[in-house]
Amino acid sequence: MDDLIGNLKQYIKDPREGLPEEVFLFATEITPMVNVDLLIQDQEGRILLSWRDDIFYGQGWHVPGGILRLQETFEERIQKTAISEIGCEVISSSSPAEIVPIIVKSMKTRSHFITFVYKCRLPDGVEISNGTRKENEAGYLAWHKGCPDNILEVHNFYRKYFI
Repeated sequence: MDDLIGNLKQYIKDPREGLPEEVFLFATEITPMVNVDLLIQDQEGRILLSWRDDIFYGQGWHVPGGILRLQETFEERIQKTAISEIGCEVISSSSPAEIVPIIVKSMKTRSHFITFVYKCRLPDGVEISNGTRKENEAGYLAWHKGCPDNILEVHNFYRKYFI
């Protein structure tokens, strides 16, 4: 076992920068993941959602989010997630609006999360751009006044935030 762990440690360059995909997926099978979700609202109360299409949770709208890396603060992960998923930094609350345990017993990989939900807004004057992305393409962003019917099932707890 020590040799296997030693080999694994040599394979991981710097866990603060993330893990190789196969190591990350294995980690999600043996321990809960801590993540931040960005509940981004505009002045009209609409919520910004991103289209998702992946092998774990399928197709649908989801709240942008990201998993904390080793020795990373919540604020660092919030900003890195915002830049990665929406193309700019956000202004976020200093503490989470809620902490939600997510457990999907029917799954083995990526089945357990402890989600810290942060209310956020875009900086003044910033507009969301989808570039060449089309609707129903992974990463497509759209503002929603009401909760869409096709929000990912795992994000159904967000329905209460929609006006």
